[in-house]
Amino acid sequence: MTEHEHTGAHEDDYRIARLCERLAGDPTAEQGVRVEQRGDAVLLSGTVATAARRDEILRLAHAELAGLTVRADLAVSCADAPDRMEELS
Repeated sequence: MTEHEHTGAHEDDYRIARLCERLAGDPTAEQGVRVEQRGDAVLLSGTVATAARRDEILRLAHAELAGLTVRADLAVSCADAPDRMEELS
């Protein structure tokens, strides 16, 4: 590994840590989102409350990690009330 690659790896680690801090410190505090470096990409995984929140997390990740490949496996939990009665048999 060259000195430039070594420095770049540390910079990536710093940027990933900063993203984690921003997610945890955000007013909606998404602590259920995991951020992992996988080779040349960064994977975001976990469950978020809404599709809008997922989109905001992805926007934040792309801005914070510009130049890195960001992949997402973020599920949206559905907390909506049921729209019909459940039928039991």
